Amino acid sequence: MEYFDICDEQGNPTGEIVARDVAHREGIRHRTAHVWVVRKYEGSWQALLQKRAAHKDSFPGKYDTSSAGHIQAGDEPLASAVRELGEELGIHAAPEQLKYAGCFDIRYEKEFYGKPFRDNELAHVYVYLEPVDIDGLTLQAEEVERVDWFDLETAWAELPTRRDIYCVPAEGMAVLMDYLRRRDDERPD
Repeated sequence: MEYFDICDEQGNPTGEIVARDVAHREGIRHRTAHVWVVRKYEGSWQALLQKRAAHKDSFPGKYDTSSAGHIQAGDEPLASAVRELGEELGIHAAPEQLKYAGCFDIRYEKEFYGKPFRDNELAHVYVYLEPVDIDGLTLQAEEVERVDWFDLETAWAELPTRRDIYCVPAEGMAVLMDYLRRRDDERPD
């Protein structure tokens, strides 16, 4: 069973922990780490999106952030981001290869498989800019069905109207795009 640190509104652990199922049943605030794998392709930014496995407890079969996961009780965001990237995609990054982009809140309530699912998370966002050959990735079958490169501007434009395809948190993509704009301003290609 997975346990998370309960956190306050600023994302600071309170010293209490909660089981994953309880956190999502009751909407108890906890933390996640999101990693965006990106590349410049023909002058445009592309993001690697994972298609969630068909049996996932939320948003099965939809395209999501490159890699994301809960921060286990006692863990820190960067260590969790590195672990999730390795587990889900087989990318074994060094901590310094993940660039911190910011945070955003995830709050929603939906029903999956006839059960309520209440999400209340603070997501820490990281960007991985190293070269990635998707044919050489080792995908975690219970989490990820496949991965594909998406033009970031196109995905951003489609996101509001194509929720049948995407479950990417718009706020998370906005954090990524802001980070990439700042990076491009500092280092024009």
